[in-house]
Amino acid sequence: MSTLASRIGPISRKPAAAYDDLLARVLPQARKQRVWSPSDGPLPSLFVSHGAPFTLDDPQWLGDLFAWAQSMPKPRAIVVISAHWEQAPAAITAASAGTPLYYDFSGFHPRYKTLPYATPDATDLARRLTGLLGGTPVHEFADRGLDHGAFIPLMAMYPAADVPVVQLSMPSLDPGALLALGARLRPLREEGVLVLGSGFMTHSFAVFRQPELIAETTAFDEWAADALARGDVDALTDYRKKAPGAAIAHPTAEHFVPLLLTVGAADDPAGAVSAIDRLVMGNSIRSVQLT
Repeated sequence: MSTLASRIGPISRKPAAAYDDLLARVLPQARKQRVWSPSDGPLPSLFVSHGAPFTLDDPQWLGDLFAWAQSMPKPRAIVVISAHWEQAPAAITAASAGTPLYYDFSGFHPRYKTLPYATPDATDLARRLTGLLGGTPVHEFADRGLDHGAFIPLMAMYPAADVPVVQLSMPSLDPGALLALGARLRPLREEGVLVLGSGFMTHSFAVFRQPELIAETTAFDEWAADALARGDVDALTDYRKKAPGAAIAHPTAEHFVPLLLTVGAADDPAGAVSAIDRLVMGNSIRSVQLT
C-alpha cells in the first residue's frame, strides 16, 4: 500500500527546520498575545487547510498561519474538528493536559513524530461540549490525542501550546450533519472559544500525476470562494452536484465537510474572508474566517 509521502514525493532533507526557526523567532510574541475578553465579542469560526507534516517546512505557510492567529485575541480554548477523525456518535479527545499526539501518518521522516505539542488541561471545555451536544455522555478517547489535522495548524498558529484544546470527531461525513453540528457549537464563540474546522479546500492526489487537472481544482476553489462570499449554504452542502471539478478536487468527502462545521458555527454564513489563498502542489490551501 502506498503511503501519503510516497504519493506526494520527496520531502525536505532537514524536516521541521523551518518550524524550529519559527519557534525561535515567535515564541515570545506568542506567549504575550492578549487573551480574549468578553468586550472583544464573539470569536470568528475558522476553516484551515492543514497540510501534510511537511507543512512544518514551509516558512510561508507557517508565517501565514501565525499571522492569522495574531490578528485576533488568543482564545480561551479551542474546539477542532479534523478531516482525519470520523467517529459516531460524536466523541472527544485530548482534554487532559499533555495528552500525547496521535501521529496518524507514515512514510515521512521520523522527526515529524518527535515534535511535541502538549496542550493544557481542557476538561472544563470537554464538560461544556457534552452539554452542548445534548447532555448525554460523550465518549472520550483518552489515549488518542490530537491528530495531524489538528496539531499541525495549531503548532503554527499557537506555537506556545498554551491554549486548551479538545478535538471533536465528525459523527458523519454528511455536509448537512456537519452544518448542524457547527450550529450547536456557535455559543462557544461568545465564550472566547475558537471553533476550527480543519480540512483542505481541495484534496486531490491526481494532480500530482496529471498537472493539467489543476484546472479542475482551481475551478472548484473559485466556486467555493464565491459560494462562501454569498453565504450560499445550499450550494455548499450540495457541492457534489453543484461544484465544478468536485470529483477531482474531492474524490472523498472528509477534507471538505469540516468547512460546513465552520459555516454552521458562524452567525452570518456570508462574507467569508480568505486568510490564506494560494495553491500548493496543485491544491488550494484556501483558509477562511467567518463571523
